[in-house]
Amino acid sequence: MSEFLAELVGTAILILFGAGVCANVNLKGSYANNGGWIVIAFGWGLAVVMGVYAVGSITGAHLNPAVSIGLAVDGAFPWEKVPMYIAAQMLGAMLGALLTWLHFMPHFKAEEDVGTKLGVFSTGPAYPNYVANFISEIIGTTILVMGLLFIGANKFTDGLNPLIVGALIVAIGLSLGGTTGYAINPARDLGPRLAHAILPIPGKGSSNWAYAIVPVLGPIAGGMLGATLYHLLFKGEIEMIGWISLLVTALTIVLGFVMNKTVLKGQQAKLL
Repeated sequence: MSEFLAELVGTAILILFGAGVCANVNLKGSYANNGGWIVIAFGWGLAVVMGVYAVGSITGAHLNPAVSIGLAVDGAFPWEKVPMYIAAQMLGAMLGALLTWLHFMPHFKAEEDVGTKLGVFSTGPAYPNYVANFISEIIGTTILVMGLLFIGANKFTDGLNPLIVGALIVAIGLSLGGTTGYAINPARDLGPRLAHAILPIPGKGSSNWAYAIVPVLGPIAGGMLGATLYHLLFKGEIEMIGWISLLVTALTIVLGFVMNKTVLKGQQAKLL
């Protein structure tokens, strides 16, 4: 299997199980309806475990553009492969979303709430505030990338690494996920959001493109920041790409202030 196909398949598995648990817990008529946040957090964690077991031996199972970019910032992954990995991850995410829709078709038809339908595919903020939402995604993805580098620096029994990575995803979801739905992965949000826009889902409503930049740019900034902080703390140095990462993070937060003034306009941004 090629690296492109492996990242595509691994990301499709991730989204099938991840979007699947969101559908299972939230869509009308499902036996798992109202299963709650803990079920969703563990579902996403196990989704990552399955994706990593599937293709980890071929690509390292990034399954996430923010991880690919973060590892490139750290110097552990070649920059020339990043565009190919991201393309595969995006296509895989769309395929996983398509399979989820096919599996739950009667439930999408029975569900009246447009927000619930969109929530199967993509994330959204508990409180709409671009600054706060960007910061949440930056922090979550910073912890993700630093955590992956922490895990990689330790020696675990062969075959256990995917379980430890899955535990990291569960921890992020349980501890930090309630603010924005913890996309922490541009492909995880943008791929399914595109699928939501394209698929003939009955009564689906808007795909909320006004928010879509947050789960894309926030995780990218967070992935770069996580790698930079790891490099600084454990290797005692910061290279030019690290300074660029800090600038990207700062500019992302500044963009949040601008979007609060322009996109939200008359609405009052809620910042706790």
